[in-house]
Amino acid sequence: MPNKGLSFLSALLFLAVWQGLSSYLDSNTLPTPATVAVVFWKECRSGELPFHLGVTLLRLVVSFIIAMGLGCAIGILLGRNKKLDVFFDNWLVIFLNVPALVTIILCYVWFGLVEAAAILAVVVNKLPNVIVTIREGTRTLDPDLLAMARCYRFSRRKTLIHVIWPQLHPFVMGATRSGLALIWKIILVVELLGRSNGMGYQLHLFFQMFDVASILAYTVAFVSVIQLIELTILKPLDRKSQQWRR
Repeated sequence: MPNKGLSFLSALLFLAVWQGLSSYLDSNTLPTPATVAVVFWKECRSGELPFHLGVTLLRLVVSFIIAMGLGCAIGILLGRNKKLDVFFDNWLVIFLNVPALVTIILCYVWFGLVEAAAILAVVVNKLPNVIVTIREGTRTLDPDLLAMARCYRFSRRKTLIHVIWPQLHPFVMGATRSGLALIWKIILVVELLGRSNGMGYQLHLFFQMFDVASILAYTVAFVSVIQLIELTILKPLDRKSQQWRR
């Protein structure tokens, strides 16, 4: 209860600061929380916000699954194989430092303004981060536990599930949380540049009309969904996966 109370007080303080700044500035550049709430409700009733939010979330889920799946597999492989790690290390450094905007533009130029190009651009931007995180986690695996698995003749699948995965869990959760934060920001740019729907597309329209209230309403909607995913999926999954440590 104390933690929940602090979270509630923090939210109230944030709204109070927002309201105070809006009243002080008295400008359309920072509408009050009440104004944003009215716009939010209006967009929900019209169906525009749920539609565009759903499109963006679908892109997020597909991109996230592909990036995490490939990233975990490649990260474990590089972490367990020193020669492959050395060979591909420069590749990772290059992809980590290529700006997201460049990747997005190149994907659209090479493959056209299609959905597959949009998903590919997001995956390519997120994949190196996942690989590096999981690779570093794989390097910290306990050699004694791996030796025990070999001694008891564990299969590769059993070793992965019962020995490697529990030790990699903190790294996977770190990649998951940072991945959600990074992917949805990249998706907005992808939609702004080459899609005709989604949150990024709508935010671009609102920017052209200087409609700050709508921009904030759509932002609040998306952030709320991400927070809901964190509270209802990631945190319970994290607690369940950590039970073996107790």
